[in-house]
Amino acid sequence: MSSLVNLTRHLLHENTYSRESLELANIINQLVLAAKLVSREVTKAGLVDILGATGEINVQQEEVQKLDVFANTTFIELLKQSPYVKAVGSEEVSDIVVFNQAHHQHSEYIVHLDPLDGCSNIDVNVSVGTNFVIFRRVSKGKKLTKADYLQAGKQAVCAGYFVYGSSTMLVYSTGGGVHGFTLDPSIGEFILSHERLQLPEASTIYSINESYYPKWGQKFRGYVDNLKKDKNTKGKIRTARYIGSLVADFHRNLLKGGIFLYPADKKHPNGKLRLLYEGIPFAYLIKQAGGYASNGQEDVLEIVPKKLHQRIPLFIGNTKDVKEAEKYL
Repeated sequence: MSSLVNLTRHLLHENTYSRESLELANIINQLVLAAKLVSREVTKAGLVDILGATGEINVQQEEVQKLDVFANTTFIELLKQSPYVKAVGSEEVSDIVVFNQAHHQHSEYIVHLDPLDGCSNIDVNVSVGTNFVIFRRVSKGKKLTKADYLQAGKQAVCAGYFVYGSSTMLVYSTGGGVHGFTLDPSIGEFILSHERLQLPEASTIYSINESYYPKWGQKFRGYVDNLKKDKNTKGKIRTARYIGSLVADFHRNLLKGGIFLYPADKKHPNGKLRLLYEGIPFAYLIKQAGGYASNGQEDVLEIVPKKLHQRIPLFIGNTKDVKEAEKYL
């Protein structure tokens, strides 16, 4: 029992009980409560009338799933209760959601999130998740500015994700390494299960949707062709592992090593994944785990967003593998 470490204790201890750690602990506890509610709904999705689409189209021009709506509402409402959160950017909402209640007058944090990543896979019982990144405001006035919520990933103070699968896990970092916590449903607590996660040095895994092969540029097709023949440093041939749920693909590669690739193509010349809701959270985590994330030309953490729903190509995983992909691009 002496080895049991819950999330709050770990967060405060890792950040030496500073003022910022207390504030982040409050925000993350709100995220945790929302995640528990979403996890509960995901696990019983086949038993109640919550599966399927609402018939609406979101800001990304994608069909809105019922669980999307539930997750989005839950996370925003619970973050609104925190006196430290000034605004929330959500993949499901077209504009930044600003909190102007009295207890938010001096709030300093912005949270960006994808409330339910991979939600189209729920109907077939595939792992889905929630991605988030937290920034501190840069302006000092009462009014929120674009500079506050359009910051480069290197300015983030925390990032993480929840994955709802065979178990519910939280993986997060505040800049001192990547740590994983598994939810014990019998006591309702996230318990430290993976301390200071680091990418394995050698991996055989590559993750990509090869059905888009005809839409890729010639150089990138050549890169993927080469992957199929390439061997890692231990002489093992690479193997394809693609789930189609980004949080699940990233989580597997974080534990086993590998590279996830989502290039631009003819249909999505600027890429498809969202910089703030997917690119930056995972780029922040992969760097802390010893890896690298690129848009094909530069470090994702160096990109200053120009708009909330900006899209990018994404290449993320073991540094050597991502650098090799950059050469082809």
